[in-house]
Amino acid sequence: MQYIRIDPGRGAHSNVRGTSPRRKRLRRTLKWASIVVVALLAAAQLRDIVDPEPGVGHWRSPEAQQAYMTAYNEVLTTVKAPDSTRDVRTRFGTVRVTSWHGTEPGAPVVLLPGHSSGAPMWAENLPSWIGKRTVHALDPIGDAGLSVQSLPLRSVDDQAEWIAQTLHGLGVEKAHVVGHSFGAATAAQFAVLHPELVQSLTLLEPVLVIKQLSASTILWSVALTVPAPQSWQDHALAHIGGTTVDEVRERTPLSRLINSASVGYSTAMPTPKTLSDEAWRLLSMPVRVDLGEASSLSGGAQAADRVQPLLSHGTVRIWPGGTHSLPMDEHATLGPELLEFWRQNS
Repeated sequence: MQYIRIDPGRGAHSNVRGTSPRRKRLRRTLKWASIVVVALLAAAQLRDIVDPEPGVGHWRSPEAQQAYMTAYNEVLTTVKAPDSTRDVRTRFGTVRVTSWHGTEPGAPVVLLPGHSSGAPMWAENLPSWIGKRTVHALDPIGDAGLSVQSLPLRSVDDQAEWIAQTLHGLGVEKAHVVGHSFGAATAAQFAVLHPELVQSLTLLEPVLVIKQLSASTILWSVALTVPAPQSWQDHALAHIGGTTVDEVRERTPLSRLINSASVGYSTAMPTPKTLSDEAWRLLSMPVRVDLGEASSLSGGAQAADRVQPLLSHGTVRIWPGGTHSLPMDEHATLGPELLEFWRQNS
């Protein structure tokens, strides 16, 4: 096995894994967010079985949308104001694109966020990239964010198509595509279907496309798919995540953002499918896959063992102590590394 193990506790960024109160709060928040994400994904798999007919994503109430917007704006105020904000029209609806312009030559970066988060989930990473690479952060169609869906997404082909149409609307011929969690699964599927638009591909803890969720996780998610007291849902989330109910109930701007989306938005996106060996082999562009070892929803070392031999121009990296929330948890090391990866593959 040739994959690389990254230890962010050594070298130039040895201070990023400290034990300060802020760091502890951040790690609890990230763990909570990961629990919500895996529960939503498991619930989506159940929904596909019970009601396979796709619909259109929408907010369940104006109050839910306002709660999300408040958290969305609060998180984004922690980074430099974007240079532009656009709504790009596609066949499936309008896509909100938040952009920061950079001075470096080469393809721009396109960010696809995890489930129920939107552009603000990249707030920890953006300071490493703003002013250098041009960055476009997309709010997905069919998920919480400022994009507006008008037609159902009936397949992963449709999901890849709205991304392709967004890039065309931005005038982007090729992009360094980066995704996290659900967004990484979407990015992988997009790269298989539209390789001509992908300069490089970065998959941060991609869910489902390498390895399926466990049966127990899917069964416990039943508590989140039916009307139930909040206390029951908190206990289900704690069981799925292997944590305590107190940690589930802790809130920060980022966790409030994801919580308001998971509760208030009716998602309508295709559930990612596990890619075949042949699909992985078709990825001819430079590929980087980053997986957590301590708490991975992607499969950790088992996922690395499967996918590394299939990538002709790729590297799989295992982060000891890394969690599913790698982009935020390891931002001080990961941000500069990705910047160099893009420079080498422009």
